[in-house]
Amino acid sequence: MIKSTNVQTLGEVKDILEKIDKESEEENKRVKQTLNYIKKFTKAKPEKIKSLKKALQDLDIIKLNQKSIAKIIDLMPEEPEDLRKIFFGEDTALEQDEISKILETVKKHK
Repeated sequence: MIKSTNVQTLGEVKDILEKIDKESEEENKRVKQTLNYIKKFTKAKPEKIKSLKKALQDLDIIKLNQKSIAKIIDLMPEEPEDLRKIFFGEDTALEQDEISKILETVKKHK
């Protein structure tokens, strides 16, 4: 039964699965498979993820919600086109100054 939901980055999911894996006395094949998969795609360390997440929230860009922040952290875009793809299909597009602020913030936290 699902009790609650919230958006997590791949790095945060990796930390959660590592804790589950360590706490479990039995070998959990699915947890290990998922953990190995996530490790291939996680680009940032946990402390950098927390720092970048806070920095993106502090930009006070209304269009940045928890879902888009998680995607930005997972993908770590370097180019405006890459960032625009995250927001493709959203009701509002990012302004050029917002794109610049986000990309500068990502670059500082790499």
